[in-house]
Amino acid sequence: MAAGNLHLPVVDLASTNLRASAESIRKACVESGFFYVSNHGIDDGLLERVFAESKKFFELPLEEKMALQRNSGHRGYTPPYAEKLDASSKFEGDLKESFYIGATGNGNLQNDANQWPSEEQFPAWKDTMKLYLATALVTCKRILSLISLSLDLDAEFFQNIGAFNCPSDVLRLLHYPGEVNECDNGNYGASAHSDYGMLTLLATDGTPGLQGSYCEHWRFVRKMDELCFQAAFFLDPNPDLVVQCLESCCCEAYPPRFAPIRSGDYLKERLSATYK
Repeated sequence: MAAGNLHLPVVDLASTNLRASAESIRKACVESGFFYVSNHGIDDGLLERVFAESKKFFELPLEEKMALQRNSGHRGYTPPYAEKLDASSKFEGDLKESFYIGATGNGNLQNDANQWPSEEQFPAWKDTMKLYLATALVTCKRILSLISLSLDLDAEFFQNIGAFNCPSDVLRLLHYPGEVNECDNGNYGASAHSDYGMLTLLATDGTPGLQGSYCEHWRFVRKMDELCFQAAFFLDPNPDLVVQCLESCCCEAYPPRFAPIRSGDYLKERLSATYK
């Protein structure tokens, strides 16, 4: 999965040397916080269809996109300026527009909070996005197994603690503008922030524009003369799972920085701060 123009290590998910892959991930997480993955199992053709459908939607007039405006379940369209990731920013909001799609779980559409574009206008949209969600989840679980090994834990650690019991997996289609208005000079496509959940899998259309600042926040930046499309897959653990520092990652000299918190409560706090 490409993450922009950062110079980052590459982790081969097809490697049979799991220990070496785990060590590569540990080194990347300690030194940079990001890494590329190769042989991730997501077909290039599927990625192309995701970006084609995404581009087609974002090209619609604003009023048509607003008919699917993000609901209380955080599914649907978010227009430019509606999200402010960096509370200290002097701007009204970030420049990007996006579309949230969540997994439908067992397929019970009665409990599906998603908003879907018209099948007449977008006949392939739903099947394409659902397939991507399912495939990306498998990839994330493979990565998390390697992260477990990198922490000298069992490969099934996250599975065993119930992280995947009703996890929240969300696909967020993103569109960053090319040229911007003079009044937006200095504004970001997505301002400084850290992601909220357990793992983010980011695919891009190849346009440079991702900038990172390790240990504090990562920021996505728009490239002034090019449009940019991204597909971010966010994996959050079971909302009832209590997130706390692992015993192996703290000691008397380095105590936990944060108190334990339920995953669902933390996510709610972060979303509330972002969308006021």
